[in-house]
Order: sequence, then structure tokens, then C-alpha cells
Amino acid sequence: MPDKTSNLTISILVIEDDLQISQFLQSSLKTSGYHTLCASTIASGKQIFNEHKPALIILDLNLPDGDGRDFIAHIRTSSDIPILVLSARQSEQEKVACFDLGADDYLAKPFGVNELLARIKASLRRTAMMALRDDIFKLDDLTIDTVNCSVLINNLPLHLTPIEFKLLFILAKKPGKVFTHRQLLSEVWGAEYVDDTHYLRIHMGRLRARVEKTPAAPRYILTEVGIGYRLAAT
Repeated sequence: MPDKTSNLTISILVIEDDLQISQFLQSSLKTSGYHTLCASTIASGKQIFNEHKPALIILDLNLPDGDGRDFIAHIRTSSDIPILVLSARQSEQEKVACFDLGADDYLAKPFGVNELLARIKASLRRTAMMALRDDIFKLDDLTIDTVNCSVLINNLPLHLTPIEFKLLFILAKKPGKVFTHRQLLSEVWGAEYVDDTHYLRIHMGRLRARVEKTPAAPRYILTEVGIGYRLAAT
């Protein structure tokens, strides 16, 4: 049986125009103890978001009054709320576009409810961890202090180049979240370098060689093939 006690105050906004899927999501989330808010359009989704401030958004892309990607862009102007895209669009380009706009996760339809619930829990856990960790990320032997700009391995200082520091600190902003190649290139090198993925591969390779015990089987810096990189959250 799912543990409902910790989910009772957690509201999830579902933006889905397919009534059958929406009802299935409501039922599945309710069974797991979440409170659901439902919208079938971008306009109603914006209104509900502004009025109720949910903890997480599940978003379809094909909506009657526009593309769900426009909703992601709108939300990201004012909020870091986790956004989980749930869509029949399965191309790598669609996923990259959503991640570039600020989506936290992407699950293709048809989907399994257990996987969906696991993704929700992971997103909410990342949010809670960011709120509580006081700008220090720690996992196994790795410690990243983003305020003091220090990285430790086994409590010993790790000396990184400025670019390696930047890449690692960007990933540490949201452990577990995928950052696309374009996002990382833009933040570290500038907008004019967003297509130069070879720069990123070279420096990520060097960063892994410094951080990982076994760079070929990384523990901390994980690759999302064709999309980007993320820092392991657990």
C-alpha cells in the first residue's frame, strides 16, 4: 500500500485535455495520497497555477489553445516548480526542446503509473533537497559547496579549472535534473557556442576524470544520451 501520510498536503496540477487520461491521473494520484488540480487548456492551467501554487505540474503538450511548450516558457519566467511533461510526442528533438525551456522530466505516452509516481517522487525529492541543503550538495564521497566555490572528494579539496567549476556548479543547482547540451554551452561559453557540443564533451570528459573513480562508469555525472547531462541525486 502506498504511504499517503507524507503526500496529504501536496497538490499536483494536471494539464491534460484527454478526459480519460485526466481521470486516470486523478485517480492514480489520489490513491497515492496527492491532491490534484485539473485543467484542460493552457489558459485554465495558468489561472489554477496562479491561484493555488501547486507543488508540481504534469503537462500534456497538445492542448486546445496552444502548445504546452509555451506554458513551460511562461512558468519559467517566475517559478522553478517541477514540470513533468507527459506527451505522445516521443522524438529526441521534442524532449530536448522541452528541457531547454525548463522542463524537469519527460515521460512518453503510453506510460506506466508506477513509473509516473516514481518520477513525481524524484522531482519532489529534488525540490525538497534544494530547499534544505543550504547550498551544499553531498553524495557519497563528493561534496559541492556552491557558496564557497569548493569541491571535496573524500574531504580533500579537488582542484578544477574555471570551466570545470562552472559545469559542475550548474549541474549542482538541481541534482537529478537534465541540463541539455545547449543550456550548458550557453551558460558556460555563451549563446554563440550552443552548437559546439565537442567543447562540452571534452570538458565533461576531463571533469569526470577528476571526479569519478571510474569515469567510464560514472557515479556522479550522468549522461542522458542525445540530450545532455545531470548530477546524480541519490
